[in-house]
Formats: sequence, structure tokens, C-alpha cells
Amino acid sequence: MLASITPLGERARGANWYTTTAIYMFGSVLGGAAIGTLAGLLGSVAVAGMGTDGRLAIVTFALTAGFAWELVRVPVPGPRRQVNEQWLHRYRSWVYGLGFGTQLGAGVTTVVVSSAVYVVVLAAFAAGQPETGAAIGALAAGLRGATVLLTARVVSPQRLVAFHERMRVLARPVRFAALAAQLALAGLAALAVAA
Repeated sequence: MLASITPLGERARGANWYTTTAIYMFGSVLGGAAIGTLAGLLGSVAVAGMGTDGRLAIVTFALTAGFAWELVRVPVPGPRRQVNEQWLHRYRSWVYGLGFGTQLGAGVTTVVVSSAVYVVVLAAFAAGQPETGAAIGALAAGLRGATVLLTARVVSPQRLVAFHERMRVLARPVRFAALAAQLALAGLAALAVAA
């Protein structure tokens, strides 16, 4: 999906990359805020009487379980569908920008490649407030949606090939860094609970 919205691709479709990207990022934040609001609303009922330590324990468990799951290299469960790439040729750029962004921003409506997606939802749930859940979801989705900015220099077929090669080379180090960050957050959350 990341390589679908590039300056090269948007120019070929007669669209403006900056506009599509802005709409895509807006949709991403919107999708994340929506799933976060829903999780926070459910949490407001389920964890209503739970104190901060209990809520942090939920997040610690989610981070740790997700880290362990990924260590055994079993695919993260979730939908196996991706956004419909036919939209790129069927609809105007604002439609697919908003549609792709919203679906990918929600995180759980398309292919889930990282346990961190579920950690975000559980953190919004543990927050126990729709507003806080929305903020958590929007922040995570905004960061995820901002990855489209990495395609800013893809203005030729040669740069598209080089971009794909760079993503292939970086896949392993980025996965390692994400898992290290997840483990560090689990440790910090556990220390907060223990304190």
C-alpha cells in the first residue's frame, strides 16, 4: 500500500501527491480515533472501578504478550484483507486517500502485521475513557499514516525500484527496533505498576 501513493503514481493518475497524502493522513488519524473511541467506550464500562495499577497491568500484559507472540514468529492473527487497490483507478484521489487512510488507521480492519496494533487498542480500552482512547488511537494512527511521507522522492520508476529495495533492506532492523521499543515499554509499565 505504501508504494501505491507516490508522486509518480499520483502524477500518472492525474492527481496531486500532496493533496492525496494530506487526505490519507487525515483519514488515518480519523480511523485511529474511531477505533480508539470505541475501545475507550468499552473500557469505560469494563474497567470502571479499576485503579491505575490495574489499567497499567492490562497494558503491560498486552505489550509482553505481543512481544512473546512475535518472538515465536507466528503471524499475528487478524484480517487477511488489504485495501482494495482497484480504488486507485476507480475513484478520485480524495476518495481512495480518505478510504485507505481510514481503514489502515483503524489498524484492525486490514492485514495486521504487528502485535503493536492490538496493544494500541488495549491501551485505549485500559484508558477507560472515550476521549483518551481517541487520543491514543489517533496518535498511533497518525504515526502509522505518516509513513506515506517516505515516498515523497519517488518521482521516477528508478526511484520506485530503489524505494522498494530500501524497504526490503530496512524491514528486519525496523522490526527489531519496534520489538525493542515494545519490550522497553513493557518494562516501564511493569515498573510503574510495581512502584
